[in-house]
Amino acid sequence: MSTFDDREKAFEAKFARDQEVQFRITARRNRLVGEWAAQRMGLTPEETDAYAKAVVQADFEEAGDEDVIRKLVGDLTAAGVEIGDAEIREALGEKAVEARRQFIDSL
Repeated sequence: MSTFDDREKAFEAKFARDQEVQFRITARRNRLVGEWAAQRMGLTPEETDAYAKAVVQADFEEAGDEDVIRKLVGDLTAAGVEIGDAEIREALGEKAVEARRQFIDSL
């Protein structure tokens, strides 16, 4: 193999690792924001766990965060919690930082 082939394989491996790390951090962020929303809705610990998992699942509907935001806005509004997109986006940002910190601490 040439040096070029070795470098190409190394870059591909790094890209795959980076994508996996980002996926895990995003899933953790979604779980954390699901727990945050569940608390705002006054759910029990069991309901909170199930709801957080449902938020993680909602992220698989389409690329980006819009599917998660739609779910959170819909569920919070249905539970009688007054909230807007901006507050949810802020919570997503805060939970992203927390998720990244938790991921790094787990290494």
